[in-house]
Amino acid sequence: MNLEEFKASLSGDQPPAGLSYSLQALWLDARKGWQAAHVLVQDHEDDPACNRVHAYCHRREGDLANAGYWYRRVGVTFYKGTLEEEWADLVSGFLETARV
Repeated sequence: MNLEEFKASLSGDQPPAGLSYSLQALWLDARKGWQAAHVLVQDHEDDPACNRVHAYCHRREGDLANAGYWYRRVGVTFYKGTLEEEWADLVSGFLETARV
């Protein structure tokens, strides 16, 4: 799966089968909002990819201090681009890693 296929899946009612929790959360963010994504990643704090999405969720929420905590927790610099760019970068990166 690539970014365009992932975006096309957003027309469905459920995320595609076999996605990691981090990709499921990004799918939920695009379809149902950051809160739905936040619930999922919060339940999987043992997964560094979920923690990275957790940072994004707090940034989308506007809670930059909390976002900063999660970026630091995963050892990533606070994202400087738009939320849309960060979402696409995360999806692309996770898809590349997973080779879904």
